[in-house]
Amino acid sequence: MPELIDKLKYIKLAIFDLDGVVYRGDKLIPNAEKIIKELKRKSIEIVYNTNNSTITRQSYVERLKQFGITSNLSDFYTSASITSAEITRIKTNAKIYVIGETGLRDELKSLGHTIETNPTIYKDIDFVIVGLDRDFSYDKLAFAQRCILEGDAQFYATNLDFTLPVAIGLKPGAGVMVNAVTTCTDKKPIRIFGKPEPFGIKLILKDRKFSPEEACIFGDRLNTDILAGNRAGIISVAVLTGVSTKKMINDLKKKVKEKLDVDVKMLPDLVINKLDDIFKRA
Repeated sequence: MPELIDKLKYIKLAIFDLDGVVYRGDKLIPNAEKIIKELKRKSIEIVYNTNNSTITRQSYVERLKQFGITSNLSDFYTSASITSAEITRIKTNAKIYVIGETGLRDELKSLGHTIETNPTIYKDIDFVIVGLDRDFSYDKLAFAQRCILEGDAQFYATNLDFTLPVAIGLKPGAGVMVNAVTTCTDKKPIRIFGKPEPFGIKLILKDRKFSPEEACIFGDRLNTDILAGNRAGIISVAVLTGVSTKKMINDLKKKVKEKLDVDVKMLPDLVINKLDDIFKRA
């Protein structure tokens, strides 16, 4: 059985980002399924943490199955599921207006909340929750604005990603919709649940009963995955199979050294070219 490198030899929980770490688009990143299986054989718990609020957790289970990776619904902590769990803790059976897609709506409905779409009942709305919505419109924005300004709705957001990686290039991310609501209400979200906020990772640690010292995150984005991991106090591992490159990391190190206005917590504890590098070479 291969041995983990020294920096990771004491981990008991591995948190994986998905796109850019386990797969890219519809293609599995080479050996990702073998690495995950090997970690499980070492009795290391595996969970997945993604900012994508549009896809249901069941869809993720099915997607990983296609890649030969066995998983359960409870292994996934999406920005939608994390948001829904916290909203439920604040208020049960709430009336919610959602700017978002199936993943977010289904998570909220599964916990007993009502998704409202009737603009005449804006005063009854408890929460406006904003995530990525590829059918975003002026009317949706106006309804959210009215619920917040004329009603008594509290404003929350799944994540603040400004871009969404697609097969070719980038498209607008959830942060664009969140900023639109912020601009027309002059109110910021009470809480943003996705990375780089550490809320989701702290929830995972609490849920799985591990200390920060026992956990690591594998991510490909410095400004979300790595920053969230460092803010939560776990080991952060940048995997160079997605967005981040060695040049980006070196440039960031240079800026930190020159004391420029950058967040030092975007620097990973460990940089690997591919997931295979977490094991010592024979």
